[in-house]
Amino acid sequence: MCGIFGVLTSEGSDISSQSVEDLVTHLFQLSESRGKEASGLILRTGSSITVLKEPIPASALIRSKSFKSIFRSSFSGNRNGSAVMGHSRLVTNGRCELNTNNQPVIKDGAVGIHNGIIVNDYLLWKAFPVLEKKFDVDTEVLLSLLQSFRTAGLSLTEAAKKTYGLIEGSASIAVTFDDINMVLLTSNTGSLYFCTSRKGDIIVFASEKFILKQLFKRHVGLFDPDTIEQIRPGTGCVIDLSDLKKTAFSLQDKGTDTFTGHRSPKLPISDISAEQGPLPDIDSNRFILTGEVKDRMLKTWEYIYSDRSSLRRCTRCLLPETMPFIHFDEEGVCNHCRQYENEKKPLKGEAALKEFVSQYRRSDGEPDVLIGFSGGRDSSYGLDYLKNKLNLNPLTFIYDWGMVTDLARRNQARVCGKLGIEQILVSADIRKKREYIHKNLEAWLKKPDLGMVPILMAGDKEFYYYFHKIRKENNIRLFVFCGGYEGEESSGLFKLGFCGVDRGKGSAEYRMTGISFINKLRLITYYLKSYLTNPAYINGSLFDTLFAFYSSYMLTDDYVYLYQYIPWDEKMIVSTIREKFDWEIETDTPATWRTDDGTAAIYNYIYFAIAGFTEFDGIRSHQIREGKLTRAEAMEIIKAENKPRFKSLEWYAETIEFDLNRAIDIINRTPKLYQ
Repeated sequence: MCGIFGVLTSEGSDISSQSVEDLVTHLFQLSESRGKEASGLILRTGSSITVLKEPIPASALIRSKSFKSIFRSSFSGNRNGSAVMGHSRLVTNGRCELNTNNQPVIKDGAVGIHNGIIVNDYLLWKAFPVLEKKFDVDTEVLLSLLQSFRTAGLSLTEAAKKTYGLIEGSASIAVTFDDINMVLLTSNTGSLYFCTSRKGDIIVFASEKFILKQLFKRHVGLFDPDTIEQIRPGTGCVIDLSDLKKTAFSLQDKGTDTFTGHRSPKLPISDISAEQGPLPDIDSNRFILTGEVKDRMLKTWEYIYSDRSSLRRCTRCLLPETMPFIHFDEEGVCNHCRQYENEKKPLKGEAALKEFVSQYRRSDGEPDVLIGFSGGRDSSYGLDYLKNKLNLNPLTFIYDWGMVTDLARRNQARVCGKLGIEQILVSADIRKKREYIHKNLEAWLKKPDLGMVPILMAGDKEFYYYFHKIRKENNIRLFVFCGGYEGEESSGLFKLGFCGVDRGKGSAEYRMTGISFINKLRLITYYLKSYLTNPAYINGSLFDTLFAFYSSYMLTDDYVYLYQYIPWDEKMIVSTIREKFDWEIETDTPATWRTDDGTAAIYNYIYFAIAGFTEFDGIRSHQIREGKLTRAEAMEIIKAENKPRFKSLEWYAETIEFDLNRAIDIINRTPKLYQ
């Protein structure tokens, strides 16, 4: 989930400290796309190991005096082989403002950097009570286990095998030690690539192959791009810094070996990071719903499903009269149900999917399909299906804009770690994105408007832009979207409906780029009018929102939608991923959909409180039409799924630092579309 990289030089290398600094600087710049919340550096020479880390982006760290001075002071004299390793952090476990939670991590003589999430770290600390937990970062338990097994007499490679046999989640690591002149590189997902210089005296590594290719464009002639190697999933490599000799091994190999590396006098480890100042005080009461506000939210929920409410619904499905562009015939059946009868299309079928993807399958070990992987229900099942049923070699991608939930990140780590699949991460400037959400929510509350609710989610739409970019960078032609279930796609049509846009008939309209030119003009007109009548929307997020519109409605949609080929069976999907991956479910809702999206709780409550329905009404109504649910069953399900999600709402408020009680109070006082 972060970016790790390194530059290793042999004892006889004549590369200058300035050249090493240039390589590291460029690697920091290239790796920052994978995390911007914190950054850190390890510099190992023949005489010491020095660590520098700060809760600032890599672009700021490389401009700091500390970064410049670490090379001048540490590279003087005989280096006896060196290792400079860096980390750009996307915050997962532990607040980045607390520098002890940032990387590199120093523990028991090991100094390491880690890309990924270990999801069972709490259980491992309980299982090994002899280990002392000092920090709030999952990487610590990995280093503690590794060193405890070495202390018990296991070789370095055997200690790595045993450690990986215990952890769950994803882990690509680079570790050096105070007692051996070695660097350990291992991965259970394959998110680690390295290359040796033409002279054989330098090794560079990074989380992505593309990062190394870009690096070599800046340092022409030093490396041969065609010799980039991958630390394959479930493998590792130990590199001797004296001569850069590499010893490869399998993490799954049950055999034993005696490889320990050459012992050397212990090196001193120093952390020259700035002293941790006091963390800023946060009034957490603003993010916690009061009992009174919770009661009012529950009363709204109870009223909508009570006999006192006069909200009219379709007699066949559950869609209410407040749905934009809905109308009922003399039998009380809505136009959506009638349209389904007339336009129902059969699935294309698994055989057609197999035939289609066969033209893209590669035999050289390179990825042959790119998949958008949120860690959600459908994409988790889809990733497993594409790898194990279709025998494709997937590369996954996620755009983290600051509203990807912690649960989603853990599920991403579970699935990718278990399947041994590389995940490319593009991280936005999360602090800025969250600031934009805060400003747009503040603007929306000044003049509540259901048509403008999607502006709260505009920041994630760059996903589509980066999806195309990653595909091009990795030379992948097949692009699978592990969605496409018609019920899900059609369930959100009302969001544009509140803008006065009727997306019309036909399945092509379910794709965002499938809406007509006239509808795009209507949408633009609606937004322009909203901006003019509510100038609070004209803030720092304006360009971000414009780019979101471009990414959503202008880019070519040439994706393959998985569930347009194979059946979407919710129970089977959930039971499969729960059993295979111990896929985690949310604790404040029975729903297994949208739990990967941190904005879902707030926007669904807005729609529910004001219009009396959410996107859950849409997807369950479609299941009624398909015969998967009875109307009575679907009603019971949406009653539970539409119940306010207090915990998730409070996470949202804390994340964007917003007064939640004030926001809910304004939403509750907004005029309703129902009686």
